[in-house]
Amino acid sequence: MGKSPFLNNVRTFMRLRGMSLRTEHTYIYWVKDFIRFHRLKHPATLGGDDVMAYLSYLAAKRNVAINTQKIALNALAFLYNQFLQQPLGDLDFTFATKPRRLPEVLSTQEVAAILRDLSGRDKLIFSLLFGSGLRITECLRLRVKDFNFSHGTLTVHDGKGAKDRVTILSPLLRPAIEAEIYNVLRLQVSDNQQGIGPSIPGVLAKKYPSAYRQAAWMFLFPSSGLCNHPITGTLCRHHLHDSVPRKALRKAVIKAGLTNKRITCHTFRHSFATELLRTGRDIRTVQELLGHFDVKTTQIYTHVIGQHFAGTASPLDAIASF
Repeated sequence: MGKSPFLNNVRTFMRLRGMSLRTEHTYIYWVKDFIRFHRLKHPATLGGDDVMAYLSYLAAKRNVAINTQKIALNALAFLYNQFLQQPLGDLDFTFATKPRRLPEVLSTQEVAAILRDLSGRDKLIFSLLFGSGLRITECLRLRVKDFNFSHGTLTVHDGKGAKDRVTILSPLLRPAIEAEIYNVLRLQVSDNQQGIGPSIPGVLAKKYPSAYRQAAWMFLFPSSGLCNHPITGTLCRHHLHDSVPRKALRKAVIKAGLTNKRITCHTFRHSFATELLRTGRDIRTVQELLGHFDVKTTQIYTHVIGQHFAGTASPLDAIASF
C-alpha cells in the first residue's frame, strides 16, 4: 500500500469488488494524476467541470491517444460514480479524433520465418499467439488447467474486460505443450518442498489455501525467479514477464529480415484474425474467438484483406489484354 490514506481506501474498495491488479494500478495512476493536475485538491471537492478540464488537458496539452483518454475517463467515472458516490452525470466531452490506421499483419510465410528463428518456450509462446489469437498477457497467464486437448480448445480467464472465453488450440502444439507441462510440474514439485507455489488470485488463495500444490494451477510459462504476491505478500512464483518474449521477438524479426514492418506481440493476434477471415470463417466466429464485445472492432480486419468490398472486381479486369 502507498502512503496516501485516500488512495489506499480506493485500492481496498477495488479489491473488495474483485477488480484485476492491472486495472487497479491503471486507475490509481489516473486518479493520482487527476489530483496532481488540480494541485492536490481532494476529489470530493471537485466535480464534472473539473473532470472535463482534466480530460481537455490530456487531449490538448499532453496529446494522449483516444484510448488513453477513455481509460482516464473510466478511472474517474469509477472514482466518482462508485467510490465517492458523487455521480458525474453526462459529461459534454468529445474525444479527439484520429485517422483510422489498419493493423499491421503477417502472412503465414512471414510467421513461419519468425518461428524458425525461435526455439523452445519462445517458439511455443508465439505459436499460441498466432494459433489461438491470444494477447501476450493472456498467453503468459495460461495455467495447466486451461488446456483441453480432447476438444482442441484453451480457456482464457480474466481477459480484457474481465471476461473469460474459449478459443481454438492447434493439435500441432500438443507435444510442445505437454513437454512444457512436464517441465513446469517438476519445478512446482521443487517449489512445493519449500512451501512455495504459483501465485494464486488473492480470494482463491484464501478459499483454497493448498491450491498452490495442485498441478492445475501451475503456470505454463513461469518466471525464473520468486517474488512476493502484490496483494497477499506471500512468496510465490509468478508467470513470465512480458519483456522476455518481446526481446526474443525483436531478435527473431531481425534474423528473418522483416525489419520493414513494425512487428509486435500483438501483430500475431491481428494475423490470426485476418487469416481466419481470409480462409472463409464468418466474422461472428472470429469475434467470439477474439473476445471482442462489439463486432465493429472485429470488422477492422475485413478492411485489411479487402473483404468489405464483397468480391467487387477492378474495372481493369474487364480489359481482355493489358
